Amino acid sequence: MSVLVMKFGGTSVATPDRIRRAAKRVGREVANGHDVIVIVSAMAGKTNELVGWVGETSPMFDAREYDAVVSSGEQVTAGLMALTLQEMDVPARSWQGWQVPLKTTSAHSTARITEIPTDNINAKFAEGMKVAVVAGFQGISPEGRITTLGRGGSDTTAVAFAAAFGAIRCDIYTDVDGVYTTDPRISAKARKLEKIAFEEMLELASLGAKVLQTRSVELAMRYKVRLRVLSSFEDNNENAGTLVCDEEDIVESNVISGVAYSRDEAKMTLISVADRPGIAAAIFGPLADAGVNVDMIVQNISEEGRTDMTFSCPTDQVSRAEKAMQGAKDAGEINFHDLVADTDVAKVSVVGIGMRSHAGVAAQMFKALRDEGINIKVITTSEIKISVLIDRKYMELAVQALHDTFGLDRAA
Repeated sequence: MSVLVMKFGGTSVATPDRIRRAAKRVGREVANGHDVIVIVSAMAGKTNELVGWVGETSPMFDAREYDAVVSSGEQVTAGLMALTLQEMDVPARSWQGWQVPLKTTSAHSTARITEIPTDNINAKFAEGMKVAVVAGFQGISPEGRITTLGRGGSDTTAVAFAAAFGAIRCDIYTDVDGVYTTDPRISAKARKLEKIAFEEMLELASLGAKVLQTRSVELAMRYKVRLRVLSSFEDNNENAGTLVCDEEDIVESNVISGVAYSRDEAKMTLISVADRPGIAAAIFGPLADAGVNVDMIVQNISEEGRTDMTFSCPTDQVSRAEKAMQGAKDAGEINFHDLVADTDVAKVSVVGIGMRSHAGVAAQMFKALRDEGINIKVITTSEIKISVLIDRKYMELAVQALHDTFGLDRAA
């Protein structure tokens, strides 16, 4: 029998009524002849509630107990989904991560999947079970403790199961009906894409698009798992949603596929640091040790042996970055005149595999921003992406202008 993986996010299972609606979709796939692995998130808002309870109980919490608490939301949903399917006469059974077992590293709250043995679930399929309802977001460490995969980890769970079981597809049901050329809340001209390449989706996810978790797209690209993003609140046919697939599966596409943005960015500049071999390591080593997620990096031209170093990071990591840099200065590892933080910036990016074979994309982008009077503070590029830092107040204007400039409201 072919295996289909179906993942339902928190809004899709927020109430017993929504669980029943999702279960009906699962029942239809069983009727179509599939064995189904359903991955469920916690009910909407439940994980935040559990995290809050942990913080209230123990501000300096034990990460092992944190995982034991926050993983419980998915376990509740899995049980309710299995019960709902059983009431529909669909043979179903719930599975917690340790029962599969989904094996992970020991990094509590940020564990990574190491192995998903298929024997246990396949044995139950052979006995007549039609649906395995698996609690997403969780696994088991080598020490036998419950682990969690980080926020959004249920997406990663779903893709990993699809890869392990050789699923024909992994359907991600969420509160949007696919991947759009940009956020429809910002541009009314945003258009749903029928298909998008893995690389494009990975860039969009890492640049702020919140449709899929970055790690899940990385896994899908590595193991060639065909992903479909679709709405759990609409009646879908087999061509609904957006298919995330290999570049070779897309006959023709626009040069640019999407415009992404990240609102909560900060630009930090070390003023007058020594321009010498090893200075970058001396700066970014302590930042990495402090858990600061550095993105864009620019070094100015050196004058008299001194230079300025600029980098961006999330706004909620600014104080951590400042502490790391001051610590490095106090330890004599680096010397700088000042550290200036600008927390009122945003990152706007254009992404498209067509950039590989089309010149002039950067010129078009910069002209569009110039015409709107938007100043660029930092620029970074890759083979299929151009990102800029701009004043946050111009973010929505920039997204709309770039969406229009590249004609993203029109299909290829």
